[in-house]
Formats: sequence, structure tokens, C-alpha cells
Amino acid sequence: MAYDKFTVLKSNCVPLPLENVDTDQIIPARFLKATKREGFGDNLFRDWRYNNDDSPKEDFVLNNPTYSGKVLVAGRNFGSGSSREHAAWAIYDYGFRCVISSFFADIFKGNALNIGILPVTVSPAFLDQIFKAIEADANAEVEVDLPGQKVTIVATGESESFEINGYKKNNMINGFDDIDYLQNMKEEIGEFAKTRPF
Repeated sequence: MAYDKFTVLKSNCVPLPLENVDTDQIIPARFLKATKREGFGDNLFRDWRYNNDDSPKEDFVLNNPTYSGKVLVAGRNFGSGSSREHAAWAIYDYGFRCVISSFFADIFKGNALNIGILPVTVSPAFLDQIFKAIEADANAEVEVDLPGQKVTIVATGESESFEINGYKKNNMINGFDDIDYLQNMKEEIGEFAKTRPF
């Protein structure tokens, strides 16, 4: 399934300065029955976001109108726990296109990249700078430059480079998933197949 192309994203941020946020907290297991990637955003961080009577918890950041944007800034070790790809689906379906942290669980990171969420790993010091910028101004913006592999705090100009697999980078810039990538190479694959002796 193709997704939005990602080149340069300039956005406000939603701060979640908690460490070890696992996938069961991102999307609880009871919401994993659906197979389409739609509707999961409604239950993103469900148990932190809502009371048992489905009323919003006022102290949770997603229920705070002060914060908005397409960038979620999270504490260290985001996406740990089970390998459920629904966690990435929920984040994308809610409207986030980038998650910034100082460390991601490998499987979550792969799942995110596969569906168009850019997981940006920065140093603990730079992550702290981002949190401080948001604390000083809830409308603080970051600019995430995927082609240049750099994230910048717009107000201060402070920036840091980040790493990304070249294949995944190309796919995100073009809005491709793995199938789209192969479909885009259909002619080249056909020509190569003609050179095979079988």
C-alpha cells in the first residue's frame, strides 16, 4: 500500500517524555483484531488516553489542545515489547509522520519505515534540547529533512544528523512500500528475466 511521500517535514511537536514505551501501550492487544490499517488511531495510547468510561484523561498529552503536529517526540526505547505492526499503524493513522527518540526497538523501527513513518534517532543530548524547546514554547517547530538526513529545532537553528538505510530512505521519499518498489522496477525486472537461461 503506497503512503504519503516524505521529503522535508516542518511541524509542531507532541511531547511524550516517557522511556520504555512498549507496543502494548501504543496499541493495546484487545484492538488487534482488524486487518486493515484504518481506525487504529482512535485507540492510540488507549489506556493512557481514556478512562474506563471512555472519557478523556485530561492530563494525557494527546488530550491537551496545547500540543499538536505531525511529529511525536518520545523518550528512549520507544516501541519495545511485542513485534505488532499495529503499533506503527496506530501512530500513522492518528496523523503522525515522524517519531523522534534517542533509541527505537528494531522491529518497531522496521515496521514504521515500512508504512511511511520516519523514526529519527538522535543523541540523548539533542533529544533533551527538543524537549526543552517544546517546554519553552508549545508551538516550537522542528524541521525533519529526510534527503539531507538532518533534524533542526527551527527556533534555535540547532540541528543534528540522523542515519537511515538507503533503501528505506528512497522508498519514503517516493512514497513506496516494498511492493511499490518492485512494481516501479517492473520493466528492469522483465529485461533481466530475459537474460536468464531458465
